Amino acid sequence: MREFLAIERTDDATWRFRVTERLITPGKFLFGGCGLASGIVALEEASGRPTIYAAAHYLSFAPLDCDVTVTVNLAAVGHRVTQARATALVDGREILTVNAALGSGKLSAPGPWTTMPEVPAPEDCPARVMPRIFDRSIFDHVETRIARGRAFASFDGTPGSPISALWARVPSHLEPSAATIAIFGDLLAGAASEPLGRRTIGQSLDNTIRVATLVPTEWVLVDIHMHALARGFSQGTAFLWSESGVLLATASQSMSSKLWDPPADENAEGVR
Repeated sequence: MREFLAIERTDDATWRFRVTERLITPGKFLFGGCGLASGIVALEEASGRPTIYAAAHYLSFAPLDCDVTVTVNLAAVGHRVTQARATALVDGREILTVNAALGSGKLSAPGPWTTMPEVPAPEDCPARVMPRIFDRSIFDHVETRIARGRAFASFDGTPGSPISALWARVPSHLEPSAATIAIFGDLLAGAASEPLGRRTIGQSLDNTIRVATLVPTEWVLVDIHMHALARGFSQGTAFLWSESGVLLATASQSMSSKLWDPPADENAEGVR
């Protein structure tokens, strides 16, 4: 994932990357999951420990072609756990903060205390076809397939289930990392469309991942559970599973949600 982000370390506490087309939203600014992922890469390298949890607080935007500087503060280093903070800046302006705990211990249960949903295999699921306005963004580089729920063009105002699921992968990335999971977890941002039955856009206010067990997998199942939409803000949780049924992580976030009715030329089917 470091290669996908093209993030480079410049000194003991500083990293830098450029906001390129594969890291942006259709709105042409840094995809929130990529921002969290950059903080995770820096924090894991600085601490030498794996992520337990990482939570991003989004403050501002990083537009296409800008340079982002990520600084790390290892606030408390214990025997098993490091509590740390990463701050991302553009031209000295803070755009997001990532607070995290990193480390590992010995006690583990035989398996997770939740169950992977029964869905078709990725090759048996239809590709997620997006409007052309989503072209030339991260959605050209993260492949998604609909495991449970409706196609984007099928939202006609009929309410649906708050539970949906997507298979997701970054082609050629078989070794999942906390940073990769952070990007997949941000697929929550548009998931209010399914229960509403209408197209929505979501702007993440926060994004948290909690890592369980990372194992090699080509596809990750993003099992999405939307909880509420009130006063223009929605919230939800995603369980992220390997193809073999291992719980990789959970993700949760709050979003500013709005209805979205794109112009006809932007509504045409485009990338998958």
